[in-house]
Amino acid sequence: MATTALLAPASDVSRGRRAGPTVRGALRRAVRSIEDRTPAHRDRAIDGLRALALLAVPTGHWLLGGFTRDAEGALHNASPLTALGCLAPLSWVLQMLGIFFLVGGHASVRSYRRATARGESAARWLGGRLARLGRPVLGVTAVWAALLPFLHGLGVPAATLRTGATLVVQPLWFVGVYAGVTALTPYCVRAARRLGAWAAVPPAVSVAVVDFLRYGPYADAMPSWLSLLNLLPGWMFAYQLGVTWGEKRLGKRPAWVLLAGGAALFALLLLAFHYPASMVGVPGQDRTNSHPPSLLVLALAAAQSGAAVLLHDRIARLLHRPALWAPVVVINLSAMTILCWHQTAMLTAAVPAAFLGTVPGLTVVPDTLGWILERLAWMPVFAVALVLIARVTRRFEAPWTGIPLVRRAAAALLAAGFAVFALGLA
Repeated sequence: MATTALLAPASDVSRGRRAGPTVRGALRRAVRSIEDRTPAHRDRAIDGLRALALLAVPTGHWLLGGFTRDAEGALHNASPLTALGCLAPLSWVLQMLGIFFLVGGHASVRSYRRATARGESAARWLGGRLARLGRPVLGVTAVWAALLPFLHGLGVPAATLRTGATLVVQPLWFVGVYAGVTALTPYCVRAARRLGAWAAVPPAVSVAVVDFLRYGPYADAMPSWLSLLNLLPGWMFAYQLGVTWGEKRLGKRPAWVLLAGGAALFALLLLAFHYPASMVGVPGQDRTNSHPPSLLVLALAAAQSGAAVLLHDRIARLLHRPALWAPVVVINLSAMTILCWHQTAMLTAAVPAAFLGTVPGLTVVPDTLGWILERLAWMPVFAVALVLIARVTRRFEAPWTGIPLVRRAAAALLAAGFAVFALGLA
């Protein structure tokens, strides 16, 4: 390398010397521009918590989601938690949907308050929120519907395509649930103003009752669909806490109760009532905590919410550093893109690897600690792939103005077809 540098023209060497400072200068200017454009009243802690919860989603899926390769070269979903139950505490850290719903409730009530102050109706406000959620989902499912026949023509096995479709759809259930709780924002606001933090108790009681019925002495007599009753109240719990926080009815004392009480309930459910230790689904287990949420998820969400409220001011002070604030802004601006496309980023590495045979960290059975180290080595590759994909797909988050109705209808039809395939209905 030294010889090459000596043989290079002087102009090339000088350009190389200037490249580093030029890049650093561009980054500094971008950071300063973001800082200058941030309103003084912006709640940086809420954005920081949202960014943290967003990053936990791909990190958890990339680290705790693996593949096996069958004799025909097809990929199938697998999890290191099947063989390595000792890693379950990782899922306690990476399961941050409670924080996401908490800050979602906080942000929604502030947005709703501003909309009503402008004289905007609740229906119009909700329509805008749902459109922002729906556009990226429609985009990723329509693109995948168009990709499936193309990939099949390239020789990708049908089983691999179904595995990929399942992974792409897997995080999107959240959007439907989030849309449902968002639609209830006006009622959550009324409950928060009347009951304060106590407004989150009814959803928690509902989940506790359903858990008792499906896991208690009458479990054998309960229908299989009973667990679905936890879907809305299970996630509304943290959202209601967020609305209450946004209404300034959730102070330090209730936050300490949430932190201590949630942690105590979490330990009790694990040790005395033998809830599964993993916060994510594990292949082969007949019980799962997150789909739909169990009382253990609410206990974790309560502890996380209490900690978030208590740390709010400290986080806000930390994010007044421009270098820390800039990435938070970038992540928040690409929230739905990260959620919708991170599994695709992983598949862009795994699917080609399946043609090569056994690739450590990708197509090898995830049953050793060595696999975890191998997967950690792949995660920067997934992150780069996600950034490259986001450069193209982030446009789905913007309003679809100027797009003809025919194209919108075609995208909806493609998305519906992909959903049918991914859910195994065709």
